[in-house]
Amino acid sequence: MRHPITIIDYGMGNLRSVQKAFEAVGHTALVTGDPDLVARAERVVLPGVGAFGDAISTLRSTGLGEAFREVVQAGRPCLGVCLGLQLLFDESEEDGLHAGLGLLPGRIVRFNAAPGSGLKVPHMGWNSLTIHRSNPLLDGIGANPFVYFVHSYFAQPSRSDLVVATAEYPDPFPAIVAHDNLIACQFHPEKSQRVGLAMYANFAKMP
Repeated sequence: MRHPITIIDYGMGNLRSVQKAFEAVGHTALVTGDPDLVARAERVVLPGVGAFGDAISTLRSTGLGEAFREVVQAGRPCLGVCLGLQLLFDESEEDGLHAGLGLLPGRIVRFNAAPGSGLKVPHMGWNSLTIHRSNPLLDGIGANPFVYFVHSYFAQPSRSDLVVATAEYPDPFPAIVAHDNLIACQFHPEKSQRVGLAMYANFAKMP
């Protein structure tokens, strides 16, 4: 039996907040660290807060990364959130160079807070999205929605067609990326109030 929504627990993330957000829009969500349950899930959320290196190491050692890859390759809806977006890419330069899951081409880089720039890292707070192409996650959301970010690193995809929406800090960076059934948000929908809940509701009904 497949659970409709499964949230991967690899010890790094505000799992209960994500689970409660799905419950708020009428969907139960299973939080699990069991790779067999993840591999059998109908749809999977890869959340994450913390360091890229620690996260990818745990995903590999537990088999959860490979289980997530199986779900992606099977064509079932998959959603990465914050660090969960970054882990999808080829590599990250956070605290050295670390290979990611390699599901999306590109690299994770740090915001350039040069002396005198006035740029604070991490980037934290509400920003509006500029939507570049349609995606089921955004159904009914409207133009330029505001969402909540907390991050020091961002994705530089190798392909521009992966970018669904951008935000600015101060230059544009990818806020939503997607390829087929795989979608990811750099922001936290569970902290983004009505807009974020609408996105989780949209994810829950994706075919």
